[in-house]
Amino acid sequence: MTVWAIIFLFLIVTAASFTQRVTGFGFGIVVMTVLPYLLPSFGEATALSGLLAIFTSLIPAIRMRRFLPWHKLWVILLTFLVISWGAVQLVAQVDSRLLKHILGGVLIAVSLYFMFLNGRIRLRPTVPVQLGMGSLSGLMGGLFAMQGPPAVIYFLGCSDGKGEYLALTQWYFLIGNAAMSLFRAGSGLVTPVVLQMWAFALPGVFLGLWLGARVYARLHADVLRKVVYAFLAVAGLAALLA
Repeated sequence: MTVWAIIFLFLIVTAASFTQRVTGFGFGIVVMTVLPYLLPSFGEATALSGLLAIFTSLIPAIRMRRFLPWHKLWVILLTFLVISWGAVQLVAQVDSRLLKHILGGVLIAVSLYFMFLNGRIRLRPTVPVQLGMGSLSGLMGGLFAMQGPPAVIYFLGCSDGKGEYLALTQWYFLIGNAAMSLFRAGSGLVTPVVLQMWAFALPGVFLGLWLGARVYARLHADVLRKVVYAFLAVAGLAALLA
């Protein structure tokens, strides 16, 4: 990697980690607008995103563990793990260019949903709902390292308070990203290049978390979300046209 590529990687990871700390999700969504263009293959990009994302959820998950209602988590989590395993196997066999185009469409769809429908859909922690959202999240996570949107929709609808929501999302992301990293390692996607870039990018994760914690009380999260959603739409369009 060139020096400029390393600097760019560090900056995008810092921005993604900052977004995750302020809004509660979004790390994978932000970094996957860039990583597929920095790594040799799309699968390696998802592997790097997942390895880095583990550390964005680790400390918040531990801190919020007392708020965690397992009965609202275990069905969607187990469903996610099964479906994401299959999706990871698929990534290793599909052409990277095709996946980039599909990712562009997914980014646009995610940005449009959160801009116009966020908060209008309420879901309860029933088994069918968890199976459906877990399956969708598993597909998006395994294919694009972007399992957050379906899970966030579910957790927003079933959580009783901010503490419970944070506990559910952070434990879901922590366990999910750790498991997918093992799946990707087994598929040969955690390559020496991925590990090298992980070492360069990891400080950016911690810097973003630190900055996000410092401005969390002062920054209006809705403003940041709108900026991120607009960025996703532009990035998605660029991926479709590339």
